[in-house]
Amino acid sequence: MRFKGMTLVASAVVLGACGGGEKAPEAAAPAAAPAAAPVAATAGTAAPITGTMHEVKMIGDAKGYRYEPAEITAKAGDGIKFVMESGGPHNVAFVASAIPAESKAQLDANFGTDKMGELSSGLKMNPGESFTLSLGGLVAGKYEFNCTPHLAMNMKGVLTITP
Repeated sequence: MRFKGMTLVASAVVLGACGGGEKAPEAAAPAAAPAAAPVAATAGTAAPITGTMHEVKMIGDAKGYRYEPAEITAKAGDGIKFVMESGGPHNVAFVASAIPAESKAQLDANFGTDKMGELSSGLKMNPGESFTLSLGGLVAGKYEFNCTPHLAMNMKGVLTITP
């Protein structure tokens, strides 16, 4: 009986943690905003696309899971339209530790409202759905990204922003 009780309590804790995890970042963001007011004022708004629009397909098929192309070279101010082709759901999630620190806040702001989390787009479920990301306000460097649901299947890419 004691084992069943502990199992029930452990299950409730796990379910409670899962259910509350989605709401915690929303509650944390407003509290952090006043402390980071100077950064938020500069990088809190999505930068417009002022240059070339690039397109990247998100694919899952018999050849595997991938972005086509997986390596993109663009300039600050360009835009990238990520289009869900097959094998979804797919998203675009940048690796925070692998991007220039001075671009992190602006890159996150450039996701606009199509977000699953920090530096991560929402999931695209159906063929034809897309996500457009502005590269405005970003510094030159390499920006690694991946598909969260298919990271274990090596669905990764690298964006190189040139001056």
